[in-house]
Amino acid sequence: MEDTISSIATAVGTSAINIIKVSGKEAITIVNKMFEGKNLTEMPPNTIHYGYIIDENKEKIDEVLVSIFKSPKTYTGEDIVEINCHGGIACANKILELTLTNGCRLAERGEFIKRAFLNGKKDLIEVESISDLINAQTEATRKMGIKGITGELTKMINELRKKLLSLIANIEVNIDYPEYEDAIIITSELLKNNIKEIKEELNKILKESEKGKIIKDGINIGIIGKPNVGKSSLLNKLIGTEKAIVTDIEGTTRDIIEGNIIINGITINLIDTAGIRETNDIVEKIGVDKSKQIIEEADLLIAIFDGSKKLTKEDKEILKELKNKKVIIIINKNDLKKEIEEEELKEYNIIHTSLINNEGTDEIIKRIEELFNLKEIETSDYTYLSNSRQIALIKQCVSLANEINESNEQNTPIDLIQIDIQKLWELLGEIIGVSYKEELLDEIFSKFCLGK
Repeated sequence: MEDTISSIATAVGTSAINIIKVSGKEAITIVNKMFEGKNLTEMPPNTIHYGYIIDENKEKIDEVLVSIFKSPKTYTGEDIVEINCHGGIACANKILELTLTNGCRLAERGEFIKRAFLNGKKDLIEVESISDLINAQTEATRKMGIKGITGELTKMINELRKKLLSLIANIEVNIDYPEYEDAIIITSELLKNNIKEIKEELNKILKESEKGKIIKDGINIGIIGKPNVGKSSLLNKLIGTEKAIVTDIEGTTRDIIEGNIIINGITINLIDTAGIRETNDIVEKIGVDKSKQIIEEADLLIAIFDGSKKLTKEDKEILKELKNKKVIIIINKNDLKKEIEEEELKEYNIIHTSLINNEGTDEIIKRIEELFNLKEIETSDYTYLSNSRQIALIKQCVSLANEINESNEQNTPIDLIQIDIQKLWELLGEIIGVSYKEELLDEIFSKFCLGK
């Protein structure tokens, strides 16, 4: 991080202003070379200065406002200069080019925030929360992102690490200085109580993280059934537009069709699948195979059956696919004479609909809310871990806490159990980035844009 980096920090295109950001030890000196106005090297931090950007021939490039921020009290922990120029890509590109010819290197994706992390200005939870905030498409995702940025998630993890560190320290004192009378003697019972408390907190975080994942990724709902039972009609009714083609011809939907709705601030991804049946049509068969894949991957399945017909062999095959899955059963065509044998569906909660008459969709929405506790999520405090990396590490922590508890119950020597307690402390540190692998950083920061 010895070199000074620069990049355009605003979106490409016509706008009121563009911002070129420069960070590094030479940031102020480099920008001062191309600035006509006050001597920036003599200006105090956190100040804004009016002037012009000029090229090597003293030709004015643009009228600008230049903001100066000095290390260490900056976003990256380094000197930062932000050049506010007029909107339009030509001005921004020319100023960026001048920063490069005067000694800067073009920043890599996410390099500004990466420097903030490496200089101790942000931890990994904050970094990942910033990414969530940038990509937030719902109010719930925004709220969750801001909780991570403000450090509340980090505080929660650090409190657990402090408890473990205190436990480790007392065990070491017991082992190395048994004669030290003021030390807390870590007995099997005391260890059991401490680990139980920590394990309960870890389990709570893990359970709550399921809400975080729902907020961030939404809920994927597969709409499945035989051809011509009303799958496409349901998709259209729920999203409020005619996205899927609806006809009386079986096999009209040959590929998956997706639409989104928001329920209680959560994105619901609806996937209309091809009708599941035996077919010799190569294209339709590909669609059926994709439908079967959706059945395996969806968070919830809405299985639709034609209430005006008896259950067929294909219907019964679909029911077999639903075993041990989260399901809503819909019996459609309530406006026609009922022929379906509901007895064979008695283990499921059934919703009756007549999609042609707009009956039953409100009840479907209500059932989705209940299955995923969406009203509870909407009124919660949004302090959740939310991405796969964080959740995977918390799961490892829960597993390790269980192992520690089992070892203690089997009267394993405390000094051996301490090794696992130390490992648990380190795993929690990985969540906030106290320890990390370079490959992990490369992956995380590559997801940001050039100016972030």
